[in-house]
Amino acid sequence: MTRSDRLDAVRALARKAVAPAPSSPTLARWGLGAMLVAAGAHKLVDPAGWTVYVTDWLAPWLVVSPTLFMLANGYLELAFGGALLADRAVAFAAFVATVSLAATTCYLAVVWLTTGAFGDVLARDVGLIALALVVLVDELAE
Repeated sequence: MTRSDRLDAVRALARKAVAPAPSSPTLARWGLGAMLVAAGAHKLVDPAGWTVYVTDWLAPWLVVSPTLFMLANGYLELAFGGALLADRAVAFAAFVATVSLAATTCYLAVVWLTTGAFGDVLARDVGLIALALVVLVDELAE
């Protein structure tokens, strides 16, 4: 068996293994939904753990306390993540996630540039915006 034949056999086996897998857009929607549900649930369980991301200059701009802000976000993330997982109102949920992640990323970029804090979270959220955009664009293209 030649090297080319072995590669063809491996490719054929790989195709069979992934054939029953959901489509890439479905996997992206599930991933975004799961991330939102996980983040929302954690905000409800430990809102104080999330208030560290509220800087001293942002806190006065919030209409409510940082803890209440995180709790409200937790419920919203659960709702929108659940909608994505249930394949309901996907365009709207993906749009809200995209806008929310973009706003958060802009805020984190300002904090990182001015203080050096939250660079790790900023880097992660850039990828999450891309994920949310994939889900949104796919849904709008249908």
